[in-house]
Amino acid sequence: MALEKVKGLFSEVEVDRRFVSAVLCGSATAILVSRWVSQRQIQKKLEEAKRRRELNFQRMEKAARQFKQQNPGVKAAPILSLPLVELTAKLRDGTLSPESVLYIYIEKALEVTQQINCVTDFLPECEEQLREVKKQEKGLLYGVPVSIKENIACKGHPNTMGFVKYLDRPEPEDSVIVKVLKKQGAIPFVRTNTSQGILNIDCGNTLFGQTLNPFNQKKSSGGSSGGEAALVGGGGSVIGIGTDVAASIRVPCGFCGICGFKPTGYRLSVKGTTSPVEGMNSVINVTGPLARDMDSLVLCMKALLCDELFHLDPAVPPLPFNDEIYSNSKPLRIGYYEGDGYFQPSPSMRRAVQETRKLLQEAGHTLIPFTPPRINFLVDELFTKGISADGCATLVEKFDGEFVDATWTNQLRCCKMPDLLKRLLALILMPVFPRISRHLNALIGVGSVKNLWKNNVDQMVYRDEFIAEWRKLKLDVVLCPALGPAFNLGYAGKLFVATTYTHLYNVLNFPAGVVPVTTVSEADEEELRHYKGHYGDPWDKRMKEAVQDSVGLPVAVQCVALPWQEELCLRFMKEVETLSHERRGRRKI
Repeated sequence: MALEKVKGLFSEVEVDRRFVSAVLCGSATAILVSRWVSQRQIQKKLEEAKRRRELNFQRMEKAARQFKQQNPGVKAAPILSLPLVELTAKLRDGTLSPESVLYIYIEKALEVTQQINCVTDFLPECEEQLREVKKQEKGLLYGVPVSIKENIACKGHPNTMGFVKYLDRPEPEDSVIVKVLKKQGAIPFVRTNTSQGILNIDCGNTLFGQTLNPFNQKKSSGGSSGGEAALVGGGGSVIGIGTDVAASIRVPCGFCGICGFKPTGYRLSVKGTTSPVEGMNSVINVTGPLARDMDSLVLCMKALLCDELFHLDPAVPPLPFNDEIYSNSKPLRIGYYEGDGYFQPSPSMRRAVQETRKLLQEAGHTLIPFTPPRINFLVDELFTKGISADGCATLVEKFDGEFVDATWTNQLRCCKMPDLLKRLLALILMPVFPRISRHLNALIGVGSVKNLWKNNVDQMVYRDEFIAEWRKLKLDVVLCPALGPAFNLGYAGKLFVATTYTHLYNVLNFPAGVVPVTTVSEADEEELRHYKGHYGDPWDKRMKEAVQDSVGLPVAVQCVALPWQEELCLRFMKEVETLSHERRGRRKI
Protein backbone atom coordinates (compact mmCIF):
# COMPACT_ATOMS: atom_id res chain seq x y z
CA MET A 1 0.00 0.00 0.00
CA ALA A 2 2.75 2.47 1.00
CA LEU A 3 4.77 1.50 -2.08
CA GLU A 4 1.85 2.19 -4.41
CA LYS A 5 1.30 5.63 -2.82
CA VAL A 6 4.93 6.52 -3.36
CA LYS A 7 4.71 5.30 -6.97
CA GLY A 8 1.76 7.61 -7.48
CA LEU A 9 3.94 10.55 -6.53
CA PHE A 10 6.34 9.65 -9.34
CA SER A 11 3.82 8.49 -11.97
CA GLU A 12 5.76 10.05 -14.84
CA VAL A 13 9.10 8.43 -14.08
CA GLU A 14 10.43 4.96 -13.61
CA VAL A 15 10.51 4.12 -9.93
CA ASP A 16 13.35 2.05 -8.61
CA ARG A 17 11.97 -0.29 -5.97
CA ARG A 18 15.21 -0.13 -4.04
CA PHE A 19 14.99 3.67 -3.97
CA VAL A 20 11.39 3.55 -2.68
CA SER A 21 12.30 0.99 -0.02
CA ALA A 22 15.19 3.16 1.07
CA VAL A 23 12.88 6.20 1.36
CA LEU A 24 10.36 4.25 3.44
CA CYS A 25 13.01 2.74 5.69
CA GLY A 26 14.66 6.13 6.10
CA SER A 27 11.33 7.74 7.03
CA ALA A 28 10.59 5.03 9.57
CA THR A 29 14.07 5.37 11.03
CA ALA A 30 13.68 9.16 11.23
CA ILE A 31 10.41 8.77 13.13
CA LEU A 32 11.95 6.28 15.56
CA VAL A 33 15.00 8.47 16.09
CA SER A 34 12.76 11.52 16.66
CA ARG A 35 10.76 9.62 19.27
CA TRP A 36 13.93 8.39 20.95
CA VAL A 37 15.34 11.93 21.09
CA SER A 38 12.05 13.25 22.49
CA GLN A 39 11.92 10.57 25.17
CA ARG A 40 15.59 11.15 26.01
CA GLN A 41 14.87 14.87 26.46
CA ILE A 42 11.95 14.07 28.75
CA GLN A 43 14.14 11.69 30.74
CA LYS A 44 16.83 14.36 31.13
CA LYS A 45 14.22 16.85 32.37
CA LEU A 46 12.92 14.30 34.85
CA GLU A 47 16.43 13.64 36.14
CA GLU A 48 17.12 17.36 36.45
CA ALA A 49 13.83 17.90 38.29
CA LYS A 50 14.73 15.09 40.68
CA ARG A 51 18.14 16.69 41.37
CA ARG A 52 16.55 20.08 42.04
CA ARG A 53 14.05 18.48 44.38
CA GLU A 54 16.78 16.70 46.33
CA LEU A 55 18.69 19.97 46.66
CA ASN A 56 15.51 21.59 47.97
CA PHE A 57 15.14 18.86 50.58
CA GLN A 58 18.77 19.32 51.58
CA ARG A 59 18.04 23.02 51.99
CA MET A 60 15.09 22.20 54.24
CA GLU A 61 17.22 19.88 56.34
CA LYS A 62 19.99 22.49 56.66
CA ALA A 63 17.57 25.26 57.68
CA ALA A 64 15.94 23.07 60.34
CA ARG A 65 19.30 21.82 61.64
CA GLN A 66 20.75 25.33 61.96
CA PHE A 67 17.68 26.50 63.88
CA LYS A 68 17.93 23.56 66.30
CA GLN A 69 21.62 24.21 66.88
CA GLN A 70 20.95 27.88 67.62
CA ASN A 71 17.83 27.17 69.71
CA PRO A 72 18.39 23.87 71.54
CA GLY A 73 15.67 24.63 74.05
CA VAL A 74 12.81 24.64 71.51
CA LYS A 75 10.92 21.35 71.67
CA ALA A 76 9.01 20.08 68.64
CA ALA A 77 6.29 17.96 70.26
CA PRO A 78 4.45 20.75 72.14
CA ILE A 79 4.31 22.87 68.96
CA LEU A 80 3.26 20.06 66.63
CA SER A 81 0.48 18.97 69.00
CA LEU A 82 -1.23 22.36 68.96
CA PRO A 83 -4.38 22.74 66.84
CA LEU A 84 -4.44 25.85 64.67
CA VAL A 85 -6.61 27.94 67.01
CA GLU A 86 -4.27 27.41 69.97
CA LEU A 87 -1.19 27.82 67.79
CA THR A 88 -2.34 31.21 66.46
CA ALA A 89 -3.19 32.38 69.99
CA LYS A 90 0.33 31.57 71.22
CA LEU A 91 1.90 33.20 68.18
CA ARG A 92 -0.12 36.37 68.60
CA ASP A 93 0.58 36.75 72.31
CA GLY A 94 4.29 36.01 71.86
CA THR A 95 4.37 32.72 73.78
CA LEU A 96 5.70 31.15 70.59
CA SER A 97 7.86 32.81 67.96
CA PRO A 98 7.11 32.48 64.21
CA GLU A 99 10.71 31.22 63.75
CA SER A 100 10.28 28.30 66.11
CA VAL A 101 6.97 27.25 64.54
CA LEU A 102 8.22 27.55 60.95
CA TYR A 103 11.45 25.59 61.43
CA ILE A 104 9.80 22.90 63.53
CA TYR A 105 7.26 22.37 60.73
CA ILE A 106 9.98 22.42 58.07
CA GLU A 107 11.71 19.61 59.94
CA LYS A 108 8.47 17.67 60.41
CA ALA A 109 7.37 18.12 56.78
CA LEU A 110 10.72 16.76 55.63
CA GLU A 111 10.41 13.78 57.96
CA VAL A 112 6.88 13.01 56.72
CA THR A 113 7.73 13.32 53.03
CA GLN A 114 10.72 11.02 53.43
CA GLN A 115 8.24 8.39 54.57
CA ILE A 116 5.27 8.93 52.22
CA ASN A 117 6.51 11.26 49.43
CA CYS A 118 4.02 14.13 49.75
CA VAL A 119 6.10 17.34 49.38
CA THR A 120 7.15 18.38 45.86
CA ASP A 121 8.91 21.64 46.59
CA PHE A 122 10.34 23.67 49.45
CA LEU A 123 9.58 27.41 49.24
CA PRO A 124 12.88 28.96 50.39
CA GLU A 125 11.32 32.41 50.20
CA CYS A 126 9.42 31.46 53.36
CA GLU A 127 12.48 32.62 55.31
CA GLU A 128 12.15 36.08 53.77
CA GLN A 129 8.41 35.94 54.41
CA LEU A 130 9.21 35.19 58.05
CA ARG A 131 11.03 38.52 58.32
CA GLU A 132 8.24 40.36 56.50
CA VAL A 133 5.56 38.95 58.80
CA LYS A 134 7.09 40.68 61.80
CA LYS A 135 6.79 44.08 60.11
CA GLN A 136 3.08 43.84 59.26
CA GLU A 137 -0.07 43.91 61.35
CA LYS A 138 -0.81 40.56 62.97
CA GLY A 139 -3.45 38.85 60.87
CA LEU A 140 -5.64 35.90 61.80
CA LEU A 141 -2.94 33.47 60.64
CA TYR A 142 0.08 35.36 61.96
CA GLY A 143 3.19 33.18 61.80
CA VAL A 144 1.36 30.01 60.69
CA PRO A 145 3.21 27.78 58.20
CA VAL A 146 0.85 26.77 55.37
CA SER A 147 1.27 24.05 52.74
CA ILE A 148 0.00 24.62 49.20
CA LYS A 149 -1.11 22.14 46.52
CA GLU A 150 1.22 22.09 43.53
CA ASN A 151 -1.32 23.50 41.02
CA ILE A 152 -1.83 26.70 43.06
CA ALA A 153 0.56 29.43 41.95
CA CYS A 154 3.48 30.48 44.12
CA LYS A 155 5.65 33.08 42.42
CA GLY A 156 8.74 31.65 40.74
CA HIS A 157 7.54 28.03 40.89
CA PRO A 158 5.80 26.13 38.06
CA ASN A 159 2.30 24.69 38.32
CA THR A 160 3.25 21.44 36.59
CA MET A 161 0.28 19.19 37.49
CA GLY A 162 2.88 16.42 37.20
CA PHE A 163 3.71 17.24 33.56
CA VAL A 164 7.28 17.67 32.34
CA LYS A 165 6.21 20.23 29.72
CA TYR A 166 5.42 22.79 32.42
CA LEU A 167 8.65 22.46 34.39
CA ASP A 168 10.22 25.50 32.69
CA ARG A 169 7.22 27.79 33.16
CA PRO A 170 7.53 29.45 36.58
CA GLU A 171 4.48 31.41 37.68
CA PRO A 172 4.95 35.21 37.41
CA GLU A 173 3.04 35.92 40.64
CA ASP A 174 1.32 34.32 43.59
CA SER A 175 -2.25 33.09 43.23
CA VAL A 176 -4.88 35.25 44.91
CA ILE A 177 -5.31 32.65 47.68
CA VAL A 178 -1.59 32.72 48.47
CA LYS A 179 -1.58 36.53 48.49
CA VAL A 180 -4.48 36.56 50.95
CA LEU A 181 -2.78 33.99 53.18
CA LYS A 182 0.33 36.16 53.30
CA LYS A 183 -1.76 39.25 54.05
CA GLN A 184 -3.19 37.36 57.04
CA GLY A 185 0.34 36.60 58.26
CA ALA A 186 0.58 33.00 57.06
CA ILE A 187 3.86 31.65 55.69
CA PRO A 188 3.57 29.26 52.73
CA PHE A 189 6.54 26.90 53.16
CA VAL A 190 6.05 23.80 50.97
CA ARG A 191 4.08 22.67 47.94
CA THR A 192 2.52 19.24 47.80
CA ASN A 193 1.99 16.42 45.33
CA THR A 194 -0.98 15.85 43.05
CA SER A 195 -2.15 13.32 40.52
CA GLN A 196 -0.84 13.73 36.98
CA GLY A 197 -3.38 15.89 35.19
CA ILE A 198 -5.43 16.49 38.37
CA LEU A 199 -8.60 14.65 37.22
CA ASN A 200 -7.80 11.45 39.08
CA ILE A 201 -8.36 10.29 42.66
CA ASP A 202 -4.88 8.82 43.10
CA CYS A 203 -1.77 10.89 43.78
CA GLY A 204 1.08 9.95 41.50
CA ASN A 205 2.94 11.34 38.51
CA THR A 206 6.20 10.80 36.63
CA LEU A 207 7.75 13.99 38.04
CA PHE A 208 7.34 13.41 41.77
CA GLY A 209 6.23 9.80 42.14
CA GLN A 210 3.47 8.21 44.23
CA THR A 211 2.23 9.66 47.51
CA LEU A 212 1.38 7.06 50.15
CA ASN A 213 -1.15 7.06 52.96
CA PRO A 214 0.20 8.27 56.34
CA PHE A 215 -1.70 5.50 58.17
CA ASN A 216 -0.73 2.60 55.92
CA GLN A 217 1.89 2.80 53.19
CA LYS A 218 0.19 0.02 51.23
CA LYS A 219 -2.72 2.40 50.72
CA SER A 220 -3.23 5.46 48.53
CA SER A 221 -3.44 8.96 49.98
CA GLY A 222 -6.25 9.67 47.51
CA GLY A 223 -6.20 12.59 45.12
CA SER A 224 -5.81 14.84 43.52
CA SER A 225 -4.99 16.91 46.65
CA GLY A 226 -3.37 13.78 48.06
CA GLY A 227 0.01 15.29 48.89
CA GLU A 228 -1.75 17.97 50.90
CA ALA A 229 -3.98 15.52 52.79
CA ALA A 230 -1.08 13.14 53.46
CA LEU A 231 1.17 15.92 54.80
CA VAL A 232 -1.55 17.31 57.09
CA GLY A 233 -2.64 13.80 58.14
CA GLY A 234 0.97 12.88 58.85
CA GLY A 235 1.45 15.95 61.07
CA GLY A 236 3.75 17.85 58.68
CA SER A 237 1.42 20.82 58.23
CA VAL A 238 -1.22 22.38 60.44
CA ILE A 239 -3.29 23.81 57.56
CA GLY A 240 -3.22 23.32 53.80
CA ILE A 241 -4.90 24.60 50.67
CA GLY A 242 -6.10 22.27 47.91
CA THR A 243 -8.45 22.27 44.93
CA ASP A 244 -11.55 20.19 44.22
CA VAL A 245 -13.24 19.56 40.87
CA ALA A 246 -14.86 16.18 41.57
CA ALA A 247 -13.58 14.93 44.89
CA SER A 248 -10.03 16.21 45.03
CA ILE A 249 -10.19 17.63 48.56
CA ARG A 250 -12.80 15.37 50.10
CA VAL A 251 -11.55 11.95 48.93
CA PRO A 252 -7.93 12.37 50.12
CA CYS A 253 -9.07 13.95 53.39
CA GLY A 254 -11.32 10.96 53.99
CA PHE A 255 -8.50 8.56 53.12
CA CYS A 256 -6.02 10.38 55.40
CA GLY A 257 -8.32 10.93 58.39
CA ILE A 258 -8.58 14.73 58.33
CA CYS A 259 -11.23 17.38 57.68
CA GLY A 260 -11.60 18.98 54.26
CA PHE A 261 -13.99 21.54 52.83
CA LYS A 262 -15.16 22.37 49.29
CA PRO A 263 -16.94 25.74 49.23
CA THR A 264 -19.46 26.90 46.66
CA GLY A 265 -17.68 27.73 43.41
CA TYR A 266 -16.32 31.31 43.43
CA ARG A 267 -16.82 31.81 47.19
CA LEU A 268 -13.01 31.62 47.23
CA SER A 269 -10.81 32.78 44.37
CA VAL A 270 -9.34 30.32 41.87
CA LYS A 271 -7.18 32.95 40.12
CA GLY A 272 -3.71 31.48 39.81
CA THR A 273 -4.81 27.85 40.01
CA THR A 274 -4.15 25.57 37.05
CA SER A 275 -6.67 23.11 35.61
CA PRO A 276 -6.06 20.42 32.98
CA VAL A 277 -9.26 21.44 31.19
CA GLU A 278 -9.28 25.24 31.22
CA GLY A 279 -12.64 26.69 30.18
CA MET A 280 -14.66 23.68 31.32
CA ASN A 281 -17.49 25.01 33.51
CA SER A 282 -19.83 22.02 33.57
CA VAL A 283 -18.12 21.05 36.83
CA ILE A 284 -16.61 23.97 38.72
CA ASN A 285 -13.08 23.87 40.12
CA VAL A 286 -12.77 25.35 43.64
CA THR A 287 -10.09 25.99 46.25
CA GLY A 288 -10.57 24.97 49.86
CA PRO A 289 -8.79 24.24 53.17
CA LEU A 290 -7.63 20.94 54.69
CA ALA A 291 -6.90 20.54 58.42
CA ARG A 292 -6.82 18.06 61.27
CA ASP A 293 -9.91 19.50 63.00
CA MET A 294 -12.95 21.63 62.27
CA ASP A 295 -11.90 24.67 64.32
CA SER A 296 -8.84 24.94 62.08
CA LEU A 297 -10.97 24.81 58.93
CA VAL A 298 -13.28 27.50 60.26
CA LEU A 299 -10.44 29.81 61.27
CA CYS A 300 -8.89 29.40 57.81
CA MET A 301 -12.19 30.24 56.10
CA LYS A 302 -12.58 33.32 58.32
CA ALA A 303 -9.08 34.44 57.37
CA LEU A 304 -9.64 33.91 53.65
CA LEU A 305 -13.05 35.61 53.47
CA CYS A 306 -11.63 39.08 54.01
CA ASP A 307 -11.49 42.45 52.25
CA GLU A 308 -8.13 41.57 50.66
CA LEU A 309 -9.75 38.62 48.84
CA PHE A 310 -12.63 40.73 47.57
CA HIS A 311 -10.21 43.45 46.43
CA LEU A 312 -7.80 41.12 44.61
CA ASP A 313 -10.56 39.18 42.85
CA PRO A 314 -13.71 41.24 42.25
CA ALA A 315 -15.36 38.14 40.71
CA VAL A 316 -15.63 36.74 44.25
CA PRO A 317 -18.85 37.92 45.96
CA PRO A 318 -17.99 40.17 48.93
CA LEU A 319 -19.45 37.85 51.57
CA PRO A 320 -17.43 37.90 54.82
CA PHE A 321 -17.71 34.92 57.14
CA ASN A 322 -21.09 35.01 58.94
CA ASP A 323 -20.39 34.10 62.56
CA GLU A 324 -24.06 34.41 63.51
CA ILE A 325 -24.99 31.48 61.26
CA TYR A 326 -21.99 29.40 62.29
CA SER A 327 -22.60 29.96 66.02
CA ASN A 328 -26.34 29.23 65.88
CA SER A 329 -27.32 26.25 68.02
CA LYS A 330 -30.86 25.74 66.73
CA PRO A 331 -31.62 22.04 66.03
CA LEU A 332 -31.26 21.16 62.36
CA ARG A 333 -33.45 19.30 59.90
CA ILE A 334 -31.00 16.89 58.33
CA GLY A 335 -31.61 14.81 55.24
CA TYR A 336 -29.60 11.62 54.99
CA TYR A 337 -28.95 8.69 52.68
CA GLU A 338 -26.70 5.66 53.08
CA GLY A 339 -26.30 4.91 49.36
CA ASP A 340 -26.99 6.55 46.01
CA GLY A 341 -27.79 3.43 43.97
CA TYR A 342 -24.78 3.87 41.67
CA PHE A 343 -21.89 2.66 43.83
CA GLN A 344 -22.68 0.67 46.95
CA PRO A 345 -20.74 2.14 49.89
CA SER A 346 -18.29 -0.06 51.75
CA PRO A 347 -19.62 -1.62 54.98
CA SER A 348 -17.54 0.77 57.11
CA MET A 349 -18.84 3.79 55.19
CA ARG A 350 -22.46 2.72 55.55
CA ARG A 351 -21.93 2.12 59.28
CA ALA A 352 -20.29 5.55 59.62
CA VAL A 353 -23.40 7.23 58.19
CA GLN A 354 -25.74 5.10 60.31
CA GLU A 355 -23.88 5.82 63.56
CA THR A 356 -23.60 9.54 62.78
CA ARG A 357 -27.32 9.70 62.02
CA LYS A 358 -28.08 8.10 65.38
CA LEU A 359 -25.78 10.52 67.24
CA LEU A 360 -27.43 13.50 65.57
CA GLN A 361 -30.90 12.23 66.45
CA GLU A 362 -29.89 11.70 70.07
CA ALA A 363 -28.54 15.27 70.13
CA GLY A 364 -32.00 16.64 69.24
CA HIS A 365 -31.74 17.09 65.48
CA THR A 366 -34.43 15.84 63.10
CA LEU A 367 -33.27 13.25 60.55
CA ILE A 368 -35.25 12.75 57.33
CA PRO A 369 -34.55 10.15 54.62
CA PHE A 370 -33.52 11.81 51.36
CA THR A 371 -32.92 10.32 47.93
CA PRO A 372 -30.90 12.17 45.28
CA PRO A 373 -33.02 12.15 42.10
CA ARG A 374 -31.98 10.47 38.84
CA ILE A 375 -28.47 9.55 39.93
CA ASN A 376 -27.65 7.67 36.70
CA PHE A 377 -28.54 10.75 34.67
CA LEU A 378 -26.44 12.94 36.97
CA VAL A 379 -23.37 10.71 36.72
CA ASP A 380 -23.45 9.86 33.02
CA GLU A 381 -25.10 12.83 31.32
CA LEU A 382 -24.11 15.73 33.56
CA PHE A 383 -20.81 14.83 35.23
CA THR A 384 -18.99 12.48 32.85
CA LYS A 385 -20.34 14.03 29.66
CA GLY A 386 -19.81 17.50 31.13
CA ILE A 387 -16.11 17.11 31.94
CA SER A 388 -15.63 15.16 28.69
CA ALA A 389 -17.68 17.52 26.53
CA ASP A 390 -14.94 17.70 23.89
CA GLY A 391 -14.53 13.93 23.83
CA CYS A 392 -11.64 14.26 26.31
CA ALA A 393 -9.53 16.01 23.61
CA THR A 394 -8.20 18.81 25.86
CA LEU A 395 -7.28 16.43 28.66
CA VAL A 396 -5.63 13.90 26.33
CA GLU A 397 -3.66 16.71 24.70
CA LYS A 398 -1.99 17.44 28.04
CA PHE A 399 -0.39 13.99 27.94
CA ASP A 400 1.16 14.51 24.50
CA GLY A 401 4.93 14.09 24.71
CA GLU A 402 4.71 12.88 28.33
CA PHE A 403 5.47 9.64 30.12
CA VAL A 404 2.13 8.46 31.52
CA ASP A 405 2.09 7.53 35.19
CA ALA A 406 0.72 4.11 36.10
CA THR A 407 -2.10 5.77 38.07
CA TRP A 408 -3.44 7.19 34.79
CA THR A 409 -2.96 4.28 32.39
CA ASN A 410 -6.46 2.83 32.72
CA GLN A 411 -8.30 6.15 32.71
CA LEU A 412 -6.32 7.58 29.79
CA ARG A 413 -6.80 4.43 27.72
CA CYS A 414 -10.57 4.94 27.90
CA CYS A 415 -10.27 8.65 27.08
CA LYS A 416 -8.05 8.05 24.02
CA MET A 417 -10.19 5.29 22.57
CA PRO A 418 -11.63 6.28 19.15
CA ASP A 419 -15.29 7.32 19.32
CA LEU A 420 -16.32 4.56 16.95
CA LEU A 421 -14.74 1.96 19.21
CA LYS A 422 -16.37 3.53 22.29
CA ARG A 423 -19.77 3.28 20.59
CA LEU A 424 -19.17 -0.29 19.49
CA LEU A 425 -18.01 -1.42 22.93
CA ALA A 426 -20.90 0.42 24.59
CA LEU A 427 -23.33 -1.42 22.33
CA ILE A 428 -21.75 -4.80 23.05
CA LEU A 429 -21.53 -4.20 26.82
CA MET A 430 -25.03 -2.75 27.33
CA PRO A 431 -26.80 -6.10 27.96
CA VAL A 432 -24.19 -7.35 30.45
CA PHE A 433 -22.52 -4.25 31.94
CA PRO A 434 -24.96 -1.34 31.42
CA ARG A 435 -23.15 1.03 33.78
CA ILE A 436 -19.83 0.67 31.94
CA SER A 437 -21.66 0.97 28.62
CA ARG A 438 -23.24 4.28 29.61
CA HIS A 439 -19.85 5.55 30.82
CA LEU A 440 -18.19 4.81 27.47
CA ASN A 441 -20.97 6.62 25.64
CA ALA A 442 -20.60 9.63 27.94
CA LEU A 443 -16.84 9.83 27.24
CA ILE A 444 -17.65 10.60 23.60
CA GLY A 445 -18.77 14.03 24.77
CA VAL A 446 -21.58 16.26 23.58
CA GLY A 447 -20.64 16.40 19.89
CA SER A 448 -21.62 20.00 19.12
CA VAL A 449 -21.98 23.46 20.61
CA LYS A 450 -25.74 23.07 20.40
CA ASN A 451 -25.57 19.91 22.49
CA LEU A 452 -23.30 21.67 25.00
CA TRP A 453 -25.97 24.33 25.49
CA LYS A 454 -28.52 21.55 25.98
CA ASN A 455 -26.24 19.89 28.53
CA ASN A 456 -26.02 23.20 30.41
CA VAL A 457 -29.81 23.46 30.43
CA ASP A 458 -30.11 19.87 31.67
CA GLN A 459 -27.75 20.73 34.50
CA MET A 460 -29.83 23.74 35.57
CA VAL A 461 -33.05 21.71 35.39
CA TYR A 462 -31.48 18.97 37.52
CA ARG A 463 -30.27 21.49 40.10
CA ASP A 464 -33.77 22.98 40.33
CA GLU A 465 -35.23 19.49 40.75
CA PHE A 466 -32.73 18.64 43.49
CA ILE A 467 -33.35 21.90 45.38
CA ALA A 468 -37.13 21.46 45.04
CA GLU A 469 -36.90 18.04 46.72
CA TRP A 470 -34.63 19.55 49.41
CA ARG A 471 -37.11 22.37 50.05
CA LYS A 472 -40.08 20.01 50.00
CA LEU A 473 -38.57 18.19 52.99
CA LYS A 474 -37.60 21.53 54.60
CA LEU A 475 -34.00 20.43 55.01
CA ASP A 476 -31.18 22.54 56.38
CA VAL A 477 -28.34 20.18 55.46
CA VAL A 478 -27.67 16.65 54.21
CA LEU A 479 -25.56 13.81 55.65
CA CYS A 480 -24.28 11.18 53.20
CA PRO A 481 -21.33 8.90 52.41
CA ALA A 482 -18.00 10.12 51.09
CA LEU A 483 -15.61 7.57 49.53
CA GLY A 484 -13.57 5.26 51.67
CA PRO A 485 -11.76 3.78 53.43
CA ALA A 486 -8.42 4.38 51.67
CA PHE A 487 -7.85 2.27 48.57
CA ASN A 488 -5.06 -0.23 48.14
CA LEU A 489 -2.28 1.05 45.90
CA GLY A 490 -3.05 0.64 42.22
CA TYR A 491 -6.83 0.96 42.50
CA ALA A 492 -7.68 4.66 42.87
CA GLY A 493 -6.61 5.48 39.31
CA LYS A 494 -8.99 2.79 38.04
CA LEU A 495 -11.99 3.99 40.07
CA PHE A 496 -12.41 7.68 39.24
CA VAL A 497 -16.02 6.72 38.42
CA ALA A 498 -16.54 5.81 42.09
CA THR A 499 -16.67 9.49 43.11
CA THR A 500 -20.45 9.71 42.65
CA TYR A 501 -21.07 10.70 46.28
CA THR A 502 -18.71 13.66 46.00
CA HIS A 503 -18.91 14.82 42.37
CA LEU A 504 -22.68 15.15 42.69
CA TYR A 505 -22.05 18.31 44.72
CA ASN A 506 -19.53 19.68 42.23
CA VAL A 507 -22.16 19.43 39.49
CA LEU A 508 -24.73 21.05 41.77
CA ASN A 509 -22.16 23.57 43.06
CA PHE A 510 -23.12 23.00 46.71
CA PRO A 511 -20.66 23.45 49.60
CA ALA A 512 -19.60 20.10 51.05
CA GLY A 513 -17.03 18.77 53.47
CA VAL A 514 -15.82 15.57 55.09
CA VAL A 515 -15.28 14.75 58.76
CA PRO A 516 -13.64 11.54 60.06
CA VAL A 517 -16.00 9.80 62.48
CA THR A 518 -14.83 6.22 62.93
CA THR A 519 -12.32 3.57 61.84
CA VAL A 520 -12.73 0.29 59.98
CA SER A 521 -13.52 -2.60 62.32
CA GLU A 522 -12.95 -6.33 62.06
CA ALA A 523 -16.71 -6.70 61.64
CA ASP A 524 -16.64 -4.30 58.66
CA GLU A 525 -13.86 -6.35 57.08
CA GLU A 526 -15.84 -9.54 57.56
CA GLU A 527 -18.97 -7.98 56.04
CA LEU A 528 -16.91 -6.81 53.06
CA ARG A 529 -16.44 -10.45 52.07
CA HIS A 530 -20.13 -10.48 51.08
CA TYR A 531 -19.97 -7.17 49.15
CA LYS A 532 -21.65 -7.50 45.74
CA GLY A 533 -22.31 -3.92 44.67
CA HIS A 534 -25.37 -2.77 42.74
CA TYR A 535 -24.37 -4.08 39.31
CA GLY A 536 -22.08 -7.03 39.91
CA ASP A 537 -19.81 -5.74 37.15
CA PRO A 538 -15.99 -5.36 37.07
CA TRP A 539 -16.23 -1.97 38.79
CA ASP A 540 -18.02 -3.49 41.78
CA LYS A 541 -15.42 -6.25 41.96
CA ARG A 542 -12.65 -3.65 41.77
CA MET A 543 -14.25 -1.58 44.55
CA LYS A 544 -14.35 -4.59 46.87
CA GLU A 545 -10.66 -5.32 46.20
CA ALA A 546 -9.73 -1.64 46.63
CA VAL A 547 -10.93 -1.36 50.24
CA GLN A 548 -9.81 -4.75 51.55
CA ASP A 549 -7.37 -5.02 54.48
CA SER A 550 -8.36 -1.67 56.00
CA VAL A 551 -8.90 -2.43 59.69
CA GLY A 552 -8.01 0.63 61.77
CA LEU A 553 -8.11 3.10 58.87
CA PRO A 554 -10.23 6.27 59.24
CA VAL A 555 -13.68 6.64 57.70
CA ALA A 556 -15.27 10.05 57.02
CA VAL A 557 -18.84 11.12 56.30
CA GLN A 558 -19.86 13.96 54.02
CA CYS A 559 -21.86 17.05 55.08
CA VAL A 560 -23.65 19.24 52.53
CA ALA A 561 -25.56 22.55 52.44
CA LEU A 562 -27.20 24.70 49.77
CA PRO A 563 -25.10 27.13 47.67
CA TRP A 564 -23.49 30.05 49.54
CA GLN A 565 -24.30 28.50 52.92
CA GLU A 566 -20.70 27.66 53.82
CA GLU A 567 -21.15 28.74 57.43
CA LEU A 568 -24.13 26.40 57.90
CA CYS A 569 -22.22 23.51 56.33
CA LEU A 570 -19.22 24.16 58.60
CA ARG A 571 -21.50 24.37 61.63
CA PHE A 572 -22.98 20.99 60.70
CA MET A 573 -19.50 19.51 60.23
CA LYS A 574 -18.45 20.83 63.63
CA GLU A 575 -21.53 19.25 65.22
CA VAL A 576 -20.67 15.89 63.63
CA GLU A 577 -17.07 16.16 64.83
CA THR A 578 -18.11 17.07 68.39
CA LEU A 579 -20.59 14.21 68.69
CA SER A 580 -18.09 11.72 67.24
CA HIS A 581 -15.40 12.82 69.69
CA GLU A 582 -17.82 12.56 72.60
CA ARG A 583 -18.76 9.01 71.57
CA ARG A 584 -15.10 7.98 71.35
CA GLY A 585 -14.54 9.54 74.77
CA ARG A 586 -17.40 7.54 76.27
CA ARG A 587 -16.01 4.32 74.81
CA LYS A 588 -12.63 4.95 76.46
CA ILE A 589 -14.14 5.37 79.91
